[in-house]
Amino acid sequence: MSQPTWRAVAARAASLLLRYPDEEVLAALPTVRVALDGLPDAVAGPLREVVTHRATTAPVALRAAYVERFDFRRRCCLHLTYYTCGDTRRRGEALVDFAAAYKSAGLAVVDGELPDFLPAVLDLAAVDDGGWQLLRENRVGLDLLTEALGREKSVYRQAVQAVREMLPPAQPGDIAAAVRLARTGPPVEQVGLEPFGLVDTTGGRR
Repeated sequence: MSQPTWRAVAARAASLLLRYPDEEVLAALPTVRVALDGLPDAVAGPLREVVTHRATTAPVALRAAYVERFDFRRRCCLHLTYYTCGDTRRRGEALVDFAAAYKSAGLAVVDGELPDFLPAVLDLAAVDDGGWQLLRENRVGLDLLTEALGREKSVYRQAVQAVREMLPPAQPGDIAAAVRLARTGPPVEQVGLEPFGLVDTTGGRR
């Protein structure tokens, strides 16, 4: 499998494994499991752990844990711009850039999610290089999310780690920014997201 092809498959798999485990998402697990066989071990291995976890855990427990982890833990937020922009005016500007990438690819974010929702960005990456550019530009957020999920001993850390494996190594500036944000947290300013109809990215399953 050529690199562009396997990266597209891996991006789609990671997207499904990071989405809320509703019936449709869980029904895709056998397909995802088979698709992983064609991926490099460094990517397939972590994703396979999430597949196994979801396949062997009761759906009601999966859903409760997902909501607890991603909807009520700010440091486990799946919205990438939150890590570097917080709830500030600057985040609204960043979301405009994300939305433009979807428009350029002829896609739209569905289910009422913001355009920086990691599974949606992965779906974009599966069909357009603009998604990979957004992931590269938001490497700091991915690094912080991985660290937070690791502290929580969450299996979802493996899915985010697989995404990081598909990106270039972190640069010194990225590492310094991650260290700084890990210490201080994202900026706080409760304005700036009005055009997207949302200020707080947490607060329960929508």
